[in-house]
Amino acid sequence: MPNFDFLTQPALPRPDVTADDAVAIAAERFGLQGRIIELGSNQDRNFRVDTGDARYVLKLANPVFSADELRAQNAALAALTGSGIRIPEVIATLDGQELVEVDVRGITLLARVLRYLDGDPLTDVGRPTPEQLRTLGTLAGRVAAGLSTLRHPGLDRSTQWDARIGGEVVDLLLEHVEQPAKRRVVRDATDAALARLAPLRDRLRVQAVHGDVTDDNIVLGAGGPGVIDFGDVSDGWLVAELAATVTSALHHVPDEPLAVLDVIDAFHAEAPLDDSDLAALWPLVVLRGAVLVVSGEQQVALEADNVYAAENRAHEWVAFDVARRLDADEVETLIRARLAASSAAQQPAASGRPAIAPLVSLSTTAANLADLSVTSRELDAGAWLRPDAEDAILARICREHGHAVTRFAEARLTRASTDRSLPSRTVALAVTLEAPTGVDVIAPFDGELSLSGGSWLLRGDGLELWLDGLTRPLTTATVRAGDTIGTAIRLTAQLSTLSGHRPPAFVTPTLPFSEWAAVSPDPSALFGIELTVEAPDPDASLARRDATFATVQEHYFAHPPLVERGWRHHLVDTRAQTYIDMVNNVTQIGHGHPRLVEAVRDQWAQLNTNSRFHYDELSRFTERLAEIAPEGLDTVFLVNSGSEAVDLALRLAQIHTDRRTILAVTEAYHGWTMASDAVSSSLGDNPRALETRPDWVKLVAAPNSLRGIHTGPDAGPAYLADLDADLAALDAAGIEVAGYIAEPVFGNAGGLMLPDGYLAGVYERIRALGGVCIADEVQVGYGRLGHYFWGSEQQGVVPDVITIAKAMGNGQPLGAVITRREIAESFAAEGSFFSSAGGSPVSSVVGLTVLDVMRDEELQQNAATVGDHLAARLRGLGERHPLVGAVHGMGLYLGMELVLDRQTLAPAIAEAAVVCERMLAEGCIVQPTGDYKNVLKIKPPLCITRESADRFVDALDLVLATL
Repeated sequence: MPNFDFLTQPALPRPDVTADDAVAIAAERFGLQGRIIELGSNQDRNFRVDTGDARYVLKLANPVFSADELRAQNAALAALTGSGIRIPEVIATLDGQELVEVDVRGITLLARVLRYLDGDPLTDVGRPTPEQLRTLGTLAGRVAAGLSTLRHPGLDRSTQWDARIGGEVVDLLLEHVEQPAKRRVVRDATDAALARLAPLRDRLRVQAVHGDVTDDNIVLGAGGPGVIDFGDVSDGWLVAELAATVTSALHHVPDEPLAVLDVIDAFHAEAPLDDSDLAALWPLVVLRGAVLVVSGEQQVALEADNVYAAENRAHEWVAFDVARRLDADEVETLIRARLAASSAAQQPAASGRPAIAPLVSLSTTAANLADLSVTSRELDAGAWLRPDAEDAILARICREHGHAVTRFAEARLTRASTDRSLPSRTVALAVTLEAPTGVDVIAPFDGELSLSGGSWLLRGDGLELWLDGLTRPLTTATVRAGDTIGTAIRLTAQLSTLSGHRPPAFVTPTLPFSEWAAVSPDPSALFGIELTVEAPDPDASLARRDATFATVQEHYFAHPPLVERGWRHHLVDTRAQTYIDMVNNVTQIGHGHPRLVEAVRDQWAQLNTNSRFHYDELSRFTERLAEIAPEGLDTVFLVNSGSEAVDLALRLAQIHTDRRTILAVTEAYHGWTMASDAVSSSLGDNPRALETRPDWVKLVAAPNSLRGIHTGPDAGPAYLADLDADLAALDAAGIEVAGYIAEPVFGNAGGLMLPDGYLAGVYERIRALGGVCIADEVQVGYGRLGHYFWGSEQQGVVPDVITIAKAMGNGQPLGAVITRREIAESFAAEGSFFSSAGGSPVSSVVGLTVLDVMRDEELQQNAATVGDHLAARLRGLGERHPLVGAVHGMGLYLGMELVLDRQTLAPAIAEAAVVCERMLAEGCIVQPTGDYKNVLKIKPPLCITRESADRFVDALDLVLATL
């Protein structure tokens, strides 16, 4: 029988063997009787036999495996005898054979028995200690070393775990990954890993390998650690042995992936890795993770009852996901650094690094330093996205000060990427000198100067200097500190403590910078000025905030990024990582809009005061508001916020009608002033809302067609009937209604649309009683719905009073109440009205500019076009993710309701919180809303592009697929 070839037979269901079959085989062929328990396996059948005196493992191989392959496994066990590793002992049959054929319902299987290795598997350890991780690496390395001389015909086999065919395995099995988002990520990561491996394949050493020295197969016992399950023994790449071990450790330390350096270091001490191995290791870890993911999905598809394979899928995905998110260049560099440090620690103490002299004889001051950080003024107005942004800043400094130098450890905004799926390489480990007139370059320490990969490398004693842009004869030279080694106009310099390996010039902020500082030291001495930029600490900043800022003023995320810049629909943190802003309906026209910046700057320079003074900007703004308001609403109050606007609207209704009682719907949020909070009953914002309303507020049922008393699209008449009963009860109690307030689209529920005809029916009833109808448009109005400028338009009604804020100021405190003249004039009964900053010159200019930009850039149309596309894609997620209960809203005010059960609508509260946290890692900011905090509120700036909307949905698809 030929040895197994996975590529010709990729489907391997386990043989049909019951516990009763195992009992009979153990007794008849091996003379073993006792309690039988099945053990987990992907493709074979394994049973533990407990005789009372000892324990054994009965192994029945999948019939596709040849006798030679099983004998090779026994040979591997024999090769490791005396290695210091606890390994299973082969137990012969009653007639002295190590391997025996057995018949199970007409199928011939090969059976053998091994002595059971007592101990606890490392997989049961939640978070291994560094010592345990080193044990894992030591065992894997010792196994690799012990098998290095093994030769056997049964080793020439092709299993799905052979990294040499990992790409083909993924190709064959990828279709079994059900979720498209996971398939896409596995495909992309596999292709990237294979591309890195391609030039290395022929240089990787092949030998006998265990193939699965992983946390599952390491047992920790009183007799020392041991290795089990030699079922994957075959010829393979030596470094792939380590890759399998590292992959298995990753899911234990997902938040501290560099902990696996202990595994690698310990392996290397037993089975030294060469240069090609080090370059191939991390791509092989990613590839191993991808193979685990597709294999697990295939096995569960083949055997729905394979509990072992099903339970492993979650941590296999975690291992793969952690590996593929790390930059392979960065991990390779830090692996090399760890092994070099371990090697140096075993050598006699060195004299230390050489002293560093200046690289150029230029006098550099702070004026020569280029600020390329997130807060650089020169990168305003989206300048950071221009390909020549760095060149332009360096050129400006050179014109003014002769030469320019970039900074070390700076997170450069110019290196940030938008709509990212992985962290961007933004942190500079190399610095650049720009000197248009040219400059002599001087050796900063003694060493050997040579070309390496197109760059010049100065090798010193324990320190190397990499130079790009150096002009000199193409000859190797021994130089002394102070020697002129060439000239340069633009010179990039990077120090390194690694021998012959250049660290990346830019790295992601994913891994601790202390690791990079050890590998690529501070080059300030080369230029005679401090170049290091201290990275802001988000946690320390949050602690300062909590120390002085009332903590009831909540913040997004458990560990929020420190956001210091916005541009259009993107936010940028101090590490120069961008995020798609999907939650900011405050920033209507986008962050950092240059027209708004200039308009505000000009007005501040000219005048800013209060509205009791006479200036033209106020009247220009109120005229525009009256023009865009629904028919009949012609008078404007300007205030500071939505809360103040609602507060004023309620007072207007009460003063105009000379009544006190206001009707408000349950589940709503209207603000934080005394009056606006009084009509807010959202349990998500105030758990005691329903029991703490003042007597002048009467709550009526929220017309929630998904979760309310009446459900479905035709629920309007039933809610109106309930309102009739409420009004009748008030009339019977002698209570007259001053007004009714509601959002025309249920913003607090994530954009839930009101039943058709509901608001028209409400307004008709309230007006018949002499009351005032208030539409709170603070969240949902002002063009955000795309197809309508006002939410009340969607309901086909004209309110008596409209409240607006948020969007109209684009982040500036600005709100308004728009009403009819006679209602506005009623306020005179209680005196005059004044709001200090409401309608100030700056606020008025802000409001006018926002409207101008919305008109000129057709942002309402964009809300309709992109919003419709976004909503359709979100609803598409509901077709494959049961957690998605509904998608609400219109335009760019949308909400995705997450539920545990679509029938009961049990809210997925914890899941919504997890989704938001994981979306942050995907480069997207989204937050929950609603009474249960289970609705993802999706309300980005109106300038969002279709591409960014797609990136958001793709990220959400992946997060939902991996919960």
